[in-house]
Amino acid sequence: MLDSMNVWAVLAAGVTSMVLGAVWYSPALFARAWMRESGMTEEKARAASPVKTLGAAFVLALIASAVFAAFLGPSPAPAFATAAGFAAGLAAGLCWVAGSFGINYLFEQRSLKLFLINGGYHTLQYTLIGLVLGLWH
Repeated sequence: MLDSMNVWAVLAAGVTSMVLGAVWYSPALFARAWMRESGMTEEKARAASPVKTLGAAFVLALIASAVFAAFLGPSPAPAFATAAGFAAGLAAGLCWVAGSFGINYLFEQRSLKLFLINGGYHTLQYTLIGLVLGLWH
């Protein structure tokens, strides 16, 4: 399986996840609302090691991208690879990841706003992972 995987596409998909996260959770978009809804404070954010946090997040994004590449398989029909990757990413992000967040958030009594921020990020993240993998298959 690993021998047929496009490592460069997986790496690009992982980088795309990190770039999206930097924009999505920036003050220009959802940082303030996310901090308020999640209970994160400036002090807690500053106390975390950015190297450890971003490094671990990147490793997890690479793992997610590699497993998604394996899920898509080694050789979808070229005419459908991009559309299939996009559609599979959208479905995985929206239905599996965001749906799982939704279940947890219901029991944790978390806000709809936090669900939309985090679920929206992962929906777009997996859509982009699928798009990158589909384009670069």
